[in-house]
Amino acid sequence: MRSRATPRFWAAYEELPPEIRGLARKAYRLFRENARHPNHDFKKVHDRDPIYSVRVTLGYRAVGLLEDEGA
Repeated sequence: MRSRATPRFWAAYEELPPEIRGLARKAYRLFRENARHPNHDFKKVHDRDPIYSVRVTLGYRAVGLLEDEGA
């Protein structure tokens, strides 16, 4: 599985408090090790597009677009 982040993502990431950035990195490492790990709790947030949200903390979530790897 490949992942990438947009410049807009990195700008928002830099605005996060340092402790939240650390938790986001930890969540991403877990995702890279096992994308289907039950701790991720992915939720689809768009009716038509494959846009998902995943909890980082109670007050922070990451949002991403799931693309077909064959595309």
